[in-house]
Amino acid sequence: MDGVTAIANILRMEGVDFIGCVPYQPLLEAAAIAGIRPIIFRQEGTGIHMVDGYSRVTNGQRIGVFMMQNGPGAENGFGGVAQAYAESVPILLLPAGMARDRRGVHPNFYPTRSYEPITKWCAEINLLERVPELMRRAFAKLRSGRPGPVLLEIPQDVALGEFRAEWLDYTPPPRLRQAGDPEAVAQAAQALLAAQRPIIHAGQGVLYAEATDELVQIAEFLQAPVMTTLPGKSAFPEHHPLSVGASGPSTTLGVHRFLMRADLVFGVGCSFTLTNFAAPIPPGKTIVHTTNDEDAINKDYRCDFPVLGDTKLVLRQLLEALKTQAGVPRAVDTSLHQDIRATKAEWLGQWMHKLTATTTPINPYRVVWDLMHTVDLDNVIVTHESGSAREYMVPFWEARHPRSFLGWGKSTQLGYSLGLAMGAKLAAPEKQVINVMGDMAFSSVGLDIETAVRCHMPILTIVLNNSCMSIYDNSRFPVALEKYDVKRLSGQFSEVAQAMGAYSEKITDPQEIVPALKRGLAAVEGGKATVLEFITCDEGEYSKFAFR
Repeated sequence: MDGVTAIANILRMEGVDFIGCVPYQPLLEAAAIAGIRPIIFRQEGTGIHMVDGYSRVTNGQRIGVFMMQNGPGAENGFGGVAQAYAESVPILLLPAGMARDRRGVHPNFYPTRSYEPITKWCAEINLLERVPELMRRAFAKLRSGRPGPVLLEIPQDVALGEFRAEWLDYTPPPRLRQAGDPEAVAQAAQALLAAQRPIIHAGQGVLYAEATDELVQIAEFLQAPVMTTLPGKSAFPEHHPLSVGASGPSTTLGVHRFLMRADLVFGVGCSFTLTNFAAPIPPGKTIVHTTNDEDAINKDYRCDFPVLGDTKLVLRQLLEALKTQAGVPRAVDTSLHQDIRATKAEWLGQWMHKLTATTTPINPYRVVWDLMHTVDLDNVIVTHESGSAREYMVPFWEARHPRSFLGWGKSTQLGYSLGLAMGAKLAAPEKQVINVMGDMAFSSVGLDIETAVRCHMPILTIVLNNSCMSIYDNSRFPVALEKYDVKRLSGQFSEVAQAMGAYSEKITDPQEIVPALKRGLAAVEGGKATVLEFITCDEGEYSKFAFR
């Protein structure tokens, strides 16, 4: 056999049943022979986003894999990998490379060197007999510790070289987890019980550890309100009486009010990174922090009580420590529940005129609100887009189950949501999968709607088309706006989608939002990739708060 056949056989041993790609590289045919379905994309970025979404929805239990063509394919994939790295998503990248004797010779692209800053680990398969060893190391990195993309470059002569059958000695590596230091856990429990107004700050680590049940138990034991990070949205059920919502650039009044009031912030599976895409922690708070990433502890905020370990294991330890120290859970705090409920009602009341607006062009908040009240919230996966679509969705969408909402920030590439939705559909074909994007995002990646059609991935894409860039306030470029109208865009996207074989509609009347959504969901149920284009107004007001 040759090198790529050995790699394909190992991928099958790892349970990989599809691989994203933009042809061509030798692994494509070897994968097909091994029974691994190649999915061809129009551009590398969307394909990488797709395998990213697949790994997210499976919480890394199954790994998305993408292969890139030598040279331009590996070059084009850079942005998609940077997004996965920023979002801590475990994906395996298998770019083709030049033959080893041409490594580093201008102008040949050298993926291993170029991708090193945006991967958790990257290496070149420099010897044929090392294929099993390096694949084992790659999957070990993908399964354990803080998630992130892993890259293995396949030089051309390795891909086609003769691989001896006796070298194929491979066993999939196990997932490795560590519990917390018992003394650190006991100190954290003591601090939590001593706090008068604790708040839980839950991140994406809860999702990867599949620790939502433990998080709910801790919150109920302490009677503490729970906020989530943007990528952690859905880690805690938002219809729970202790939920105050997700924090992103736009957030809820509940997040602002209860975070400002808190005397202790308990970070669970989060990084506490200072970023424009997360609410900052106000000064004067005691911080308890549990994470599996030692680099995140004491990074941007001083941590009083750190616990290093797997989120699920640490929360179980912490629950036992709380029981030992306190004896019994705190009584249900009905006044706290009422305060959370009243705060939400107050905030929604301030926004209801936009959420239910009857004006034309359609208000995008009305589209999001009607969508949330039309889909089955117990059987849906939704994701937002970069820019205004994120601001419209994140605060107001009620995420009831883990990974029912795919939130993202930190890096914000236009068009990310389309690939995420495709990957989510492959990971959970029984779910309604929906991505909400603006017209500029659709312009960036919309041709891969044809991929969803051709490869039978029936997702619903909502395009909020206001023919401008609402996220950028006019004060940013007054001269460029006045002289050159730089915010203006154009495009007829429902027609584009129809030409690519999708079911599509254009909606201009707010009274037609729900009927159109029902027709679109029915088309998806019938196996059709669907695009609904809503002609919306330039809505630049967002639910933002100052945390200082």
